[in-house]
Amino acid sequence: MNVIEAMEARHSVRSYQNKPIEEEKRKALEELARKCNAESGLNIQLCFDEEEAFQGMMAHYGKFHNVRNYIALVGKKDARLDETCGYYGEQLVLKATELGLSTCWVAMTYRKRRTGCVINKGEKLCCVIALGYGENEGVPHKSKRIEEVCDVEGEMPAWFAQGVRCALLAPTAMNQQKFRFTLRDGRVSLRASFGPYTKVDIGIVRCHFALGAGKGDWQWAEDER
Repeated sequence: MNVIEAMEARHSVRSYQNKPIEEEKRKALEELARKCNAESGLNIQLCFDEEEAFQGMMAHYGKFHNVRNYIALVGKKDARLDETCGYYGEQLVLKATELGLSTCWVAMTYRKRRTGCVINKGEKLCCVIALGYGENEGVPHKSKRIEEVCDVEGEMPAWFAQGVRCALLAPTAMNQQKFRFTLRDGRVSLRASFGPYTKVDIGIVRCHFALGAGKGDWQWAEDER
């Protein structure tokens, strides 16, 4: 399974089997987390065989069941933390999918004070990603059309269309897809309207677009980076 196939196969899953994640898969995720941390300055942590964060009323309200593993997205407090967590967290989600694991982004319905991660002074736990062998494969949600989320002068390049198509496969809070791409002279802008956890969503969407568009004759607009 390549990364595009992983985007297509990934759907949010909230109920998990009582099956441990194999050591080789743990190591693969931990290695990627180390690379993401080195590149981003985040403090992403993998929490395996840990039940406390998803026990109690919050998890019940969110319809989570038997979550024993998760990815904790931790980083220094700054204006771009949420977006950075979205961007690098989604890389781990796609890797997990390639490894045959299910995932779900979780912003509120878990107990932050019971997580098994370490939060250093000046850091913040942005959100977590449930991880494991799902009881099901999840279901796809209705998606917008490419033309509804982009603005292009002239003919749309194939790389841009592929990037947007992949962006529309990205998970967003409540499946809102409140984002819009603009292409001008090979420069790509990404904007989002207001909504819950929009900054995290933008990071996730940016990750999908970049992987879909590939490395070519384009770049993000300077005012965004």
